[in-house]
Amino acid sequence: MLSIPPKVTDRAFARLAEINEDADTPQALRVAVEGGGCSGFQYEIKLDTPATDDLVLEGQGQKVVVDTVSLPFLADAVIDFTEELIGARFTIDNPNASSSCGCGTSFSM
Repeated sequence: MLSIPPKVTDRAFARLAEINEDADTPQALRVAVEGGGCSGFQYEIKLDTPATDDLVLEGQGQKVVVDTVSLPFLADAVIDFTEELIGARFTIDNPNASSSCGCGTSFSM
């Protein structure tokens, strides 16, 4: 089965560019899926260095990376950046998740 890679919005790339603007060594945004969380799986989003087997999504001179294990869980997902009253954060709109929790970082399939 062919999986469609996740998409990254211009807003997410722009925010990553802001984060990396003053960095001596710009880093990629790693989006990973791990077991755990209140719904069975949880997202891990952090700054990291790309690994050799990562899928690298590039835009605006920035990189978002996804490891090969997490990739099937993120097929056709949208990685975005939102600013709300509760705070600003990277978000993932995942069509593969059958349910998610209120925190937005945990989901089930």
